[in-house]
Amino acid sequence: MARIAVTIGDPAGVGPEVVVRALAEPEVAALAAWIVVGDGIAIKKAEQATGTELRAPLRDERQIEGDYDYGKLSAACGKAGLHYVKTATEMCLRNEADAMVTAPLNKEAVALGGIQFSGHTEYIAELCGNSDSRMLLVSERLRVVHVSTHIALRQACELKTDRIFRTIELGYEAMRLLGFDQPRIAVCGLNPHAGEHGLFGAEDEEFIIPAIAAARQRGMTVAGPEPGDTVFLQAVKGRFDLVVAMYHDQGHIPMKLLDFDRGVNVSIGLPIIRTSVDHGTAFDIAGKGLAKQESMVCALKLAAQMALNRDCKGPISVQ
Repeated sequence: MARIAVTIGDPAGVGPEVVVRALAEPEVAALAAWIVVGDGIAIKKAEQATGTELRAPLRDERQIEGDYDYGKLSAACGKAGLHYVKTATEMCLRNEADAMVTAPLNKEAVALGGIQFSGHTEYIAELCGNSDSRMLLVSERLRVVHVSTHIALRQACELKTDRIFRTIELGYEAMRLLGFDQPRIAVCGLNPHAGEHGLFGAEDEEFIIPAIAAARQRGMTVAGPEPGDTVFLQAVKGRFDLVVAMYHDQGHIPMKLLDFDRGVNVSIGLPIIRTSVDHGTAFDIAGKGLAKQESMVCALKLAAQMALNRDCKGPISVQ
């Protein structure tokens, strides 16, 4: 049985509540040996808010001194939430855990503590000494991997063929861990109508088509560049297993519109397995017992599945 570390996120947000509720579900509890990484005080508050006891061992990191207010930006809570992520990552790197699952952090709260933080994926990649990570979003009906994420749109439009190819490759490897032996991959164009053969921009022909050709030469089943306004619908209808988006909102908007409550964020290209909820700290409902645990349940299940497939198949790479 896989050992999986679960961080509680920013204590002032809904993270502790969704962790407590998700791990209380019998179908989740039996999937792995779960280890919750957080603070005892935050877990007690979450148990009170949800009326549910934590049903997993707690690694109490004791980062919080005294009480704190739900729903309010706090440098202390931001710093604590980041510490939990660091601890869980190090557990994976030391083989004390086979995977990690993260509850949401608040970027502004982390920044209040004087720490530069653009997102979980980037932070965990830095801890792992890796600069080649990507964000993969997964739901029951759609899976999307991003060439770029938390950068300015103007910068995201400065495409590089090598990065696009590597994103396709990493997406392929991740899909193998999700159980797809030969995933069908669609690559989005950057411009409207994928450039319309150069009428609406040259980036699609100059950068994206060569990356697709290189992926095909490696034996991957790849289509594109596909117009961004139709490819996601085609994927939902079953034509494609994975869509490669060129930038953050191109991939996030269809995912969150389609299945906001059950989406899972997966960091790929790392030496460890990391999944996460695909929602934020939801300060407006924190502490009120209203937060839904569906996304956390899906994140926990996916981490367990990926850890099992990795153990069964061993390291997966493109032939």
